[in-house]
Amino acid sequence: MIVANIELAVIGGSGLYDMPDLTNVEEVEISTPFGKPSDKLTLGTLYGRRLAFLPRHGRGHVLNPTEVPYRANIFALKTLGVRYIIAVSACGSLREDYAPGHVVIPDQIYDNTRKRPSSFFEDGLVAHVSVASPFSPELSAALGQAVQACDGTVHTGGAFITVEGPRFSTKAESNVYRQWGMSIIGMTTSPEAFLALEAEMAYACMAHITDYDVWHNSEAPVTVEQVIRVLHHNTDLAQQAIRHLVSHMDDWAGEFAAHTALRDALITDHGRIPAQTKAMLAPLLGHYLDQVPG
Repeated sequence: MIVANIELAVIGGSGLYDMPDLTNVEEVEISTPFGKPSDKLTLGTLYGRRLAFLPRHGRGHVLNPTEVPYRANIFALKTLGVRYIIAVSACGSLREDYAPGHVVIPDQIYDNTRKRPSSFFEDGLVAHVSVASPFSPELSAALGQAVQACDGTVHTGGAFITVEGPRFSTKAESNVYRQWGMSIIGMTTSPEAFLALEAEMAYACMAHITDYDVWHNSEAPVTVEQVIRVLHHNTDLAQQAIRHLVSHMDDWAGEFAAHTALRDALITDHGRIPAQTKAMLAPLLGHYLDQVPG
């Protein structure tokens, strides 16, 4: 039986495939209108709080960035009652002062992906959600404080460019991204952050820098071996920061801007929304369904 009212979820990226600190653990399979999530969801307790954990790439890292079922992942978390998402990601640095081993809590995204469904709203229902602030400022602030409290070197703010992958950048691309003012580069934050906003969940990213991409003249170009080596070191920091964040949840949890992201976003004439679409998206629309005549 699936336990509802799980307020916080952790989406683990490269290197973070489980949360050993959880107790009262159960694994659940959830089907969604958008297919199955990346893997079974792990539900457990940490400091008296019920949490959900989902490995973005699946156990054993079997899904490449394009193959990740982003809509199914976010939809599944919404059905559990999740209000806050901590996304853990590996990234490359596009700035000299953002060094490997550091953590970035980004505040902006540049979406450079091409092949991924990026919205729940289709099939007769259109919504235009504001993503001017794609990461929750409130949750990001709490996450940054948690990383700092665990003695991590953390940078708050910066633009996170998401590329399609799975290949790494060319030097020409890497240098162009630097000219655009990007701070870090990864492959999974888009459309994950946008979908979380459409589902009215506060989303923050703990981005662990593993390399300098390929632009740095005095550093070797990024390799999988380098990424894994740094991630092994940073996994402990990620686990510590999550523990700190959860143990201080009473201090930071509340009603955030993300929790009403759909309030002014639905544009389709209510009378023209297909009943099947309304039923399918009921977990996302919530109380807005009362404003949508059948």
